Amino acid sequence: MKKLSILLLSVILYAPLPARAQQMDLATITCKEFIDSDKQTIGLILMWLEGFYADTDAKPIVDFDKMKSNGGKLGEYCGKNPGHSLITAADEVMDN
Repeated sequence: MKKLSILLLSVILYAPLPARAQQMDLATITCKEFIDSDKQTIGLILMWLEGFYADTDAKPIVDFDKMKSNGGKLGEYCGKNPGHSLITAADEVMDN
């Protein structure tokens, strides 16, 4: 889990961030705002969500197939519920 946290931190620190925001509160961002984000931002958010919803004792493995599957579920949920917060959507669809 520690290696996954370090990986996520390095991705966040070294990846170019959207010019419009230095922080993004995933509890307040809506599904519509998430869907309307650029691909890079969506990828970073999905990576963060995978770490956030991982079990505490999970091995530090990034499963891109699982991330893609969860991203599809999240996109489908958000498409049907654009006013819901992203965290509400993720609570519904993320695999544990």
